[in-house]
Amino acid sequence: MKTRIIIGALLGLFLFSTSIKAQVDKQAIKDAIMTMFDGMRAGDSAMVHSVFSDQVVFQRVQENSQGIARVVSSDFSSFLKSIGTPHDQVWDERIEFGTIEFDGKMASVWTPFKFYRGDQFSHCGVNVFKLYKSEEGWKIFHLVDTSRNENCVGG
Repeated sequence: MKTRIIIGALLGLFLFSTSIKAQVDKQAIKDAIMTMFDGMRAGDSAMVHSVFSDQVVFQRVQENSQGIARVVSSDFSSFLKSIGTPHDQVWDERIEFGTIEFDGKMASVWTPFKFYRGDQFSHCGVNVFKLYKSEEGWKIFHLVDTSRNENCVGG
């Protein structure tokens, strides 16, 4: 009987500590993503760059005028340059965290968004982030999004 109680307590402690670690990782993942958006709002390309891996893939799924979807890749350094180039309006991407899934040191995050230039609505869509846990913390290595001007959800 004592052995069962001890095994049950150890199992409970293991599951509890695993749950706490998962919550800590989820918060660190959210923090990395929010650092990107805080850097965008501040026009701080170094802040944005700090949460990306060295080999980042930047893509968008977009439709042409016939409604046919294609994947378009973008240059990450051009994105950083645009963030750091002074602009009159704050670039404000308002997100909601959807699903956050992870396995060990890899995570996938879905975030519906609405993007504003200053107070002016620009577009909306969904971001999908792929991250890995590096020695410095969670880093984004793949970001793909959609973009449209209507039927917006979240953000």
